Amino acid sequence: MSSGKTKETMANVKNGVIRMIFAVLSIAIEVFLIILIIIRMYRHMVWFSVAFSLLALAIVLALYGKKESASIKMPWILLILLVPVAGLTFYLLVGQNKGTKKMRKRYEEIDKKLLPLLPDNEKEQQKLKGTFPYAANIAHYIKAYSGYPVYENSDITYYDDGMKGLEAQKEELRKAKDYIFMEYHAIEDAESWQGIQEILEEKVKEGVEVRVFYDDMGSIGFVNTDFVKRLKNVGINARVFNPFAPGLNLFLNNRDHRKITVIDGKVGFTGGYNLANEYFHLTEPFGFWKDTGIKIEGDAVKSLTITFMEMWNAVKAKDIDDTSFERYLKPYDYKTSESGFVAPYADSPMDRIHVGEDVYMSIANSARDYVWYVTPYLIITDEMISALTLAARRGVDVRIITPGIPDKKIVYSVTRSYYNVLVSNGVRIFEYTPGFCHAKMSVCDDVVATCGTINLDYRSLYHHFENGCFIAGSHVVDEIKHDFEEMFAVSNEVTEYYRSGRGRFLRFGQMMLRLVAPLM
Repeated sequence: MSSGKTKETMANVKNGVIRMIFAVLSIAIEVFLIILIIIRMYRHMVWFSVAFSLLALAIVLALYGKKESASIKMPWILLILLVPVAGLTFYLLVGQNKGTKKMRKRYEEIDKKLLPLLPDNEKEQQKLKGTFPYAANIAHYIKAYSGYPVYENSDITYYDDGMKGLEAQKEELRKAKDYIFMEYHAIEDAESWQGIQEILEEKVKEGVEVRVFYDDMGSIGFVNTDFVKRLKNVGINARVFNPFAPGLNLFLNNRDHRKITVIDGKVGFTGGYNLANEYFHLTEPFGFWKDTGIKIEGDAVKSLTITFMEMWNAVKAKDIDDTSFERYLKPYDYKTSESGFVAPYADSPMDRIHVGEDVYMSIANSARDYVWYVTPYLIITDEMISALTLAARRGVDVRIITPGIPDKKIVYSVTRSYYNVLVSNGVRIFEYTPGFCHAKMSVCDDVVATCGTINLDYRSLYHHFENGCFIAGSHVVDEIKHDFEEMFAVSNEVTEYYRSGRGRFLRFGQMMLRLVAPLM
């Protein structure tokens, strides 16, 4: 298969990689110099060494007392105790996962304006409670702790392949009359994106407002630094999330991993796929790329619109932001053919509420018959392990699908390091043999399912801006279950091997990988 890369695209990749390497080296040099200065002061100034040691002790005690997972706290505590100077420096730079004070305040301010614009939908919540009580409990949690309600007047279409989602997306983009919002972790300036951009340029000429928003780290190997400028030159308003640049930045660790398209507030798309060639089989560096997505039509699109506007208006203080949101939230008369419920929601690292992880654990805790997950990376907390293994010990059929071909070998090794503790307690593990499985979904008891951007890993659950979709009582739950069954049929079950077939060296190596996983 052709690589599908033009000379311009190859230059973008080269320039992006060079920029990333330069930025990483600059940050590494800065961190090295800071550590070197602290070491010199630590060795030659008694008062400083005493003060630093007391600070390290205070940080360790504060970490111990934090209301966080022990699996996240303990690696940092051990690192600070073993190598106080380097450990404490790294923790203060990247370990607190709070971003900067300015960024937190900015998100708090925009959320205070946007979230109250969502409907309360208490009638829908009560109807869900009368139909599927445990699904209503999860929907209640989502509303209470992320601000996003459950909807009934909405249709959902499921796509078991990224290419199907892309084609449906392009079809809807061509129908846009008022506005188009697109937010993606990664955009590659190649065939898949260029087909979309052609449509967007036509829509701009028709008077449609078009906004494009992407994460700089996610796209750094795919687009050049002038990508935003080129989009603006053709009338597309574009912004970059958290540019990756030389210099220490406490917010640098937090990335926008969301994938959202909203068209006129009437149609929305989300799922696992980014807008790059490998997601649509135009290139296949890791075998067959399995990804999924959904289309939402109806009232629930309002939640996707709010999620996009949160990021658009919070990303940079100097940007000219929206002063009025009403034109993007106009009510319209939609008649659904769907009988189920749906709650699109967002998760943010700017607070201490880990909505993505809590939803996944709540589904496992509520499961009676089966609960299945698919994730490209499996790097989870002790609490998540407990939820999964307790469900299995209750007799629930708990299964997890991970990739058979990795895109990142080190992360793949860390993923496998979690297999033993899971399979030893009844969880079944499958590796998707056709290639890399990038889908992020769950399905439970023929009643509820999720589809979105949230991986079962620390970065998704604790560091990234994410979005997901909780679905209950819909035909889509059956379709997602069927897709899981299709994946199981072409996957290799590794449950027994990781229960008893590993050698001592492998067991030791995986134990060490699990220890450092939260620091990655």
